[in-house]
Amino acid sequence: MKQARHITTELVHHAYQAPAAFSAPQPAVHKASTVLFDNVQDMRTRRWLDKSGYTYGLHGTPTTYQLEERLCSLEGGQQCLLVPSGLSAISTVALGLLSAGDEVLIPDNAYGPNKDFADHELTRWGIRPVLYNPMDVADLQAKITPATTLVWLEAPGSVSMEFPDLIAQVQACRARGVTTVLDNTWGAGLAFQPFDLLADGGSLGVDVSAHALTKYPSGGGDVLMGSIITADAALHMRIKLTHMRLGIGIGANDAELVLRSLSSVALRYRAHDLSARTLAAALQRQSAVVQLLHPAFAGAPGHAHWQQLCGAANQGQGAAAGLFSVVIDSRYDRAAIDKFCDSLQLFRLGYSWGGPMSLVVPYDIDSMRSGGRGSLQAGSVVRFCVGLEDPQDLMQDLAQAWQLAFGTPWQD
Repeated sequence: MKQARHITTELVHHAYQAPAAFSAPQPAVHKASTVLFDNVQDMRTRRWLDKSGYTYGLHGTPTTYQLEERLCSLEGGQQCLLVPSGLSAISTVALGLLSAGDEVLIPDNAYGPNKDFADHELTRWGIRPVLYNPMDVADLQAKITPATTLVWLEAPGSVSMEFPDLIAQVQACRARGVTTVLDNTWGAGLAFQPFDLLADGGSLGVDVSAHALTKYPSGGGDVLMGSIITADAALHMRIKLTHMRLGIGIGANDAELVLRSLSSVALRYRAHDLSARTLAAALQRQSAVVQLLHPAFAGAPGHAHWQQLCGAANQGQGAAAGLFSVVIDSRYDRAAIDKFCDSLQLFRLGYSWGGPMSLVVPYDIDSMRSGGRGSLQAGSVVRFCVGLEDPQDLMQDLAQAWQLAFGTPWQD
């Protein structure tokens, strides 16, 4: 006879198990810190490093494993690690692959927090960061030394949107046996395949892709997450063990939100892209705009490299996300630039991008570059993140703010 137990004990150890045969469009959300084992032998032999089992919530659940595998399909990689943010992906890669005495090369137009992490954290651990000109492959080659262990790549550059010769950069690094890491947040696995840059079956690709899932894969502007994707098992394991020792994990509900959004990422990416091109073309017609920084437009820095790498996407029209910047003539002072941004009603002031709401940010580009403005013309830089609003509504918003700030009529 079953011994009667107190209701509190019964509720914790209830015997009922729901039937296993259940299928739905969205994966189930598994939340766990503790994972249960059948017996001691099971506890001793179960492995999580190869994803053949579960040992502790921090090391993976069915929910996170599914998200990792789908992200591998998106970017063409073989292994994936999930981290709490894009910056966490950057720092985890650095900690996993760099040691005291190493050098890491970073493009001068890289994501600012990447450079900041290198300057303030890596230098404390005896790792030397070196900036290179991303638009000059010869400069990259010249700065690779026997101490160079890692080269960061970014396509396009942060804010200023220069598109480098990514193929030549990877070739230069491979010739010297240097590991490459690409910040692939802009491309998102949709503009080009980071592990198959030549579209010939993978003969040339980056070694690691770091991706801020906060942007397009999430799509809602409400989740912070990042991924680290590799195609080499040994390289993946080096980073994975660092990831484990640092105790980095993500929440199951955040994984659920990205999984739910991932099925529509290609459709949303294309919609962002089309609207951004419409608005970029309109801004290019304005007399106060002296330069359009959008890699899909002829004349933009690195346009030919974008065409080479991304031109085959989207039925041959190329893919370019929903992000661009403009340089506004230097005769307009900072007060006018600020008034323009403040006068916008649909473009809201805020960092990040890839969500449904359009955003705008003015930047002091000179304070962000150590090697000068490069191919950027003189003037103030304003970055636009185009959301999913109707592009004609966004156009009207730009026109009214333009008139208020600059006193010149909007050119249709």
